[in-house]
Amino acid sequence: MSDMNSSHPLSAQRDFMRNAISPTRSQNFSEWYQEVIIQAELAENSPIRGCMVIRPWGYGIWENIQRELDRKFKETGHVNAYFPLLIPLSFLQKEADHVDGFAKECAVVTHHRLEQTCEGKLIAAGKLEEPLIIRPTSETVIGASFSRWVQSYRDLPLLINQWANVLRWEMRPRIFLRTSEFLWQEGHTVHASREEALEETLKMLDIYADFTTDYLAIPVIKGIKCSWERFPGAVSTYTIEAMMQDGKALQAGTSHFLGQNFAQASDIRFVNKEGVKELAWTTSWGVSTRMIGAMIMTHGDDDGVQIPPLVAPTQVIIVPILRNEEGAEAIHAYCEQLQKQIFRKKLKGQNIRVSIDKREMNGGEKKWYHIKRGVPIRVEIGAKELHESVVSYSCRNNSSTMMKVATDCFVRDISKILINIQLSMLESARSKLSGNIKTVTTVESFKQEFERKDKLGTFVMAPFIDDERVEKAIAELGVTVRCIPLHHSQEEAICPFTGQPTRTWALYAKSY
Repeated sequence: MSDMNSSHPLSAQRDFMRNAISPTRSQNFSEWYQEVIIQAELAENSPIRGCMVIRPWGYGIWENIQRELDRKFKETGHVNAYFPLLIPLSFLQKEADHVDGFAKECAVVTHHRLEQTCEGKLIAAGKLEEPLIIRPTSETVIGASFSRWVQSYRDLPLLINQWANVLRWEMRPRIFLRTSEFLWQEGHTVHASREEALEETLKMLDIYADFTTDYLAIPVIKGIKCSWERFPGAVSTYTIEAMMQDGKALQAGTSHFLGQNFAQASDIRFVNKEGVKELAWTTSWGVSTRMIGAMIMTHGDDDGVQIPPLVAPTQVIIVPILRNEEGAEAIHAYCEQLQKQIFRKKLKGQNIRVSIDKREMNGGEKKWYHIKRGVPIRVEIGAKELHESVVSYSCRNNSSTMMKVATDCFVRDISKILINIQLSMLESARSKLSGNIKTVTTVESFKQEFERKDKLGTFVMAPFIDDERVEKAIAELGVTVRCIPLHHSQEEAICPFTGQPTRTWALYAKSY
């Protein structure tokens, strides 16, 4: 919150004495998360197990994520295309590691129509000659197009992005975090050399990291996955890992260096400058609606979700406070003029998103409605504000404080107030991350960090050897290797699970 506003001579404070969400985070973090989504009207479970209905408020957040990422992709030379939802089974079988990695998650279409029986029941009919897979990801079907599009070095690099839905049968669904169907973008590129493809992989990782930090106010750790956490069929997988409030990790985005594996499977070849035909190098990368789940679990409190201003569908909500019919017309006119003034102001080059809540319900109900939904700034305008030419407002990241400020000062400083909210949310998340990373070098201290019941979860940095013995040992604790951070200590130490010397350190955590 801006000091300029809190020190204003018209400032006043009012404490809220109750929480809107039950259970609270400390009582049951998992149930709190589900309740926040319901109360904030972000999404709901669909009639199909594991699938979700994204409600307008939640979809508005996704639209803002999509718009900004799409701009960043296009600034780096990528263009959008669209590819089929259905993939022939034979396409997946071309890449053995890939099909093995996704086999248990695939939905299979075997018939192409329905027929009605004499009893009036609908049954599947018209069996397909070849089963079709509803895309779990699109490397194979996109590769088939790329093999036709790429003929010469002049066709490279080929930089394609797709906004789409995918389907992966999920055993333990959770809205936004793990659903059978979800929305995402998947980038797919083709390059003439290993160096260019690897550069692309890391460039897109940086775009994800910068966006997640700057727009969602979530600090992340960039790293490379170990062998058993790698994307099926990839040479290497890079990731951004975020810490949720309960200390668990969430993989927020990945970028894959595919080497020549998928090019070989799809026969993506080009004639180089010397006239020799050679195999291309490819990448793929993606983020999904899981980002909304990360935002909720990073910033939400016991009153609901907190949405960083840069992705909030509505950044400022104006609430007319009407005690009676007298003066209502003047108050509404004041609110409408204020809306026009705020809308003209810019935040990151965009007009500020401001609305007026004119619904016929009492002020207290409106207040909690917008608090639970996480609108960054709530403005209340009543007869007193109208008479004194002031606004009363509250910032969502400090909802217990209500302030009054002259209207012209508020309008002048509205962009600065929103940016201060954004930065304050990021700083809070950074503090939680930095304060919950522990370094250990022994099995005993490793277990102690993950077995203690008197504290939230934590991230652990420990010496690492890419060995199946490590995977087995940590699986017993419900822990995974999140990544090998790109920037970590090179100090030599002994891997606690193999006893071998190493200069590699990995980040371990329990995860979603």
